[in-house]
Amino acid sequence: MERLPSWLRGHLAALRAVIVLTLLTGVLYPLAVTGVAQAFFGGRADGSLLSSGGRQVGSAVVGQSFTDQRGEPVRRYFQSRPSAAGYDMLATAASNLGPEDVVDTLPDPAGADDAAREGSRSLLTQVCARSAAIGRLEGVSGARPYCTPDGVGAVLKVFPATGTPTRAVSVNQACPAAPFLARYQGVAVECGRPGEDYAAGRTVPVRGSAPIPVVPADAVTASGSGLDPDISVAYARLQAPRVAGERGIALARVFTLIEEHTTGRGLGFMGEPAVNVLRLNLALDRG
Repeated sequence: MERLPSWLRGHLAALRAVIVLTLLTGVLYPLAVTGVAQAFFGGRADGSLLSSGGRQVGSAVVGQSFTDQRGEPVRRYFQSRPSAAGYDMLATAASNLGPEDVVDTLPDPAGADDAAREGSRSLLTQVCARSAAIGRLEGVSGARPYCTPDGVGAVLKVFPATGTPTRAVSVNQACPAAPFLARYQGVAVECGRPGEDYAAGRTVPVRGSAPIPVVPADAVTASGSGLDPDISVAYARLQAPRVAGERGIALARVFTLIEEHTTGRGLGFMGEPAVNVLRLNLALDRG
């Protein structure tokens, strides 16, 4: 029998390799992994889904919001940690903003594009705004260092950048807002004007006189994934009086449920104890 041309033998060998590898890695391996997962890990392999009233309401390992159609917190439920991804598993991400991100871009109605017209909030202002909102929701002080009373970053731009100040601007408070500080080193503080460039000034965050914050850090900062299903014990206990009052149940009962749904440190020493929000809210609904 006449031998096949070398170029054709090469193509056939490549085709056989594709078929074999497709069967091994695309069919047999996924089937084996799925079989082992279903046999030994059951619910976790299916996403740790939780049900209530005969319907699936979420996953124990993925955070979700407990808000109404207007985006307002439902007062009878514990609230989750903030999410930079909107709790969307297809958009899981962090904000990628760091501790030096303290200056907002004020919304400019006369801006050249949508981004300029909408502006953007710095990480500091996001933290301040969340803390103020949680303070109002829980009936506690939402004040924290480096935040203004109206819930934005307490940051000045001072001109010139070096030497004796001749001008100071509260860059995160858009006019006609009253600046959080009347004077800085003898200079009257101005409100921020949208569209004005303050890049040449020296950035001066002002700590203020706020005490140690009542609102814990995980209540005002998003997790790295944006899908954290847990909150700290401190944040859960802060919310307990509101939830108990809305549901008309004893506060001691709510504290007991928090304790029952608290997981310890990983391997006994990593991280901090945490409370699973969805499991806790389902336990409350069950009474």
